[in-house]
Amino acid sequence: MTGLSIMLIAAAALLLGYFVYARWLEKTWGIDPDKPTPAVRINDGKDFSPASRWTVFAHQFTSITGAGPVTGPIIAAMFGWLPALLWMLVGGIFFGAVQDFVALYASVKNGGRSVGMIIEDYVGRTGRQLFLLFCWLFTLLVIAAFCDMVANTFNGYSKTGAELMPGAAAGSISLLYMVVAVFFGLYLKYFKPSSGVQLVVGIVLMVVMLAVGIEFPIYADAETWRYVVFAYLFAASVMPMWLLKQPRDYLSMFLLVGMIVCAAVGVCVQNPTLNMPAFAGFTVNNLDLFPILFVTIACGAVSGFHSLVSSGTSSKMISNERDMRPVGYGSMCLEVVLGVVSLVVVCAAASNGKLPSGTPFQIFSTSVASFLTEIFGVPQQISACILTMCVSALALTSVDAVARIGRMSLQELFMPPAGQEKTAVQKLFTNTAFATVLTLLCGYALCIAGYMSVWPLFGSANQLLSALVLTGMAVFLKSTGRKGWMLYAPMTIMFVVTMTALLQAVYKIFVAASNGTFVLMVHGLQLVVALALIVLALLVVYHCVARLRDAPPVINRGSTQG
Repeated sequence: MTGLSIMLIAAAALLLGYFVYARWLEKTWGIDPDKPTPAVRINDGKDFSPASRWTVFAHQFTSITGAGPVTGPIIAAMFGWLPALLWMLVGGIFFGAVQDFVALYASVKNGGRSVGMIIEDYVGRTGRQLFLLFCWLFTLLVIAAFCDMVANTFNGYSKTGAELMPGAAAGSISLLYMVVAVFFGLYLKYFKPSSGVQLVVGIVLMVVMLAVGIEFPIYADAETWRYVVFAYLFAASVMPMWLLKQPRDYLSMFLLVGMIVCAAVGVCVQNPTLNMPAFAGFTVNNLDLFPILFVTIACGAVSGFHSLVSSGTSSKMISNERDMRPVGYGSMCLEVVLGVVSLVVVCAAASNGKLPSGTPFQIFSTSVASFLTEIFGVPQQISACILTMCVSALALTSVDAVARIGRMSLQELFMPPAGQEKTAVQKLFTNTAFATVLTLLCGYALCIAGYMSVWPLFGSANQLLSALVLTGMAVFLKSTGRKGWMLYAPMTIMFVVTMTALLQAVYKIFVAASNGTFVLMVHGLQLVVALALIVLALLVVYHCVARLRDAPPVINRGSTQG
């Protein structure tokens, strides 16, 4: 099988999903283009800030497109390229994009509130508290891992002390992005350019920032960059969306889309043959296809983290309900494209059924950089700098959204029931600055303490979050008189997959204890986290399923708040 044929099959499937299935979902659930959205109605200049369709799309796409679409498919290729491809297409069209869309839809229809707050309305306060606690703990893990990843990417020195030009240039470009984004946000707010002018200005700024960053690299170690990244996360969490996060995501979109286009063009021009078997077996390297495949490929198929972006930030930017399908469903389709491209590029670089040595990001970056050099004639060193920046942008544009969502989850966790006065403790924890600092401090502590001890559970936690969101959204759809049966299979499958993975993890920990290889700070921490995830998930699902089974529709679909 050639890379071009796989790309064409994937493109056809995703186009059908977007124009047929997603349009049917939109018609089935119902939208009202004439009804003011929460962003328009509230528009507080902070979290609620109406934006154009493409600006919201840029925010959603850059925020959800983290490391997953590149790393997951490449790791899963050990089972062969066919299982990875099928899961990305089926999971992306019927699981992931539907989850992202319904989370965005439910939030817009409920005053721009997050999934956790929506669960309180349709499931109860206990369900909300459990879900929000799960979300907040999940964001800490993402903050720790992605910040460490970005800091190491920007590291300007090797282990021997030699200067690393690509990392230093990527760090310089990222700093420019942070500063220029503020001025670009001010320009958009006060000059209100047309979408065409905005596009041209954005592309020009991107080219200038790349050129300046490559010309003037900043050489600093990973520890220094870690401080810089956390300082940026604080700013991105507390500053108004229109001033930093929106414009930075819009500018970052050109990098990420450009990387995808470059990789896709490279595949089309060279039409490489995949040097990996279509199917390598149900067990590879003592790992079983089920559930490893479905946990490993998350962001390229379905990711619970996406729902936090849909309901946490994007829903507060939607200016018309017509924009929900392209933003919620369409951005996930584009992410699947990145996952398929990553799979094709790396499998083409394989030799005799074995992937090249290096991390998934290194393999992918090297391959795409070679496309820039061979096809477009870009000098090799500049190609390396650009791809390093693209890789860091994947993580940075996700972690700033996660930091803001973590802050909001903590605030919502301590929000009193409607009509009740806040206690002194609740006032403290719902304060934006305090909630942000506490979230970032916990994330930093986990980063320093060694998040890798619990990182193996990240995939399971992420997919488990997806199962919980789909279950909660099924309750919302039924309670508002909308059809929700299309969520039943995805939520059940994801729950079974993740519970199987977590139980296997617990079993391996007990095996380690029995054979004397148990390490307290590794296996002990994993055991605590795994059991906490299992208990929290069972409690949330219990409350949601009980409501889904017993409660008749109680709210007319026309009476929702959005």
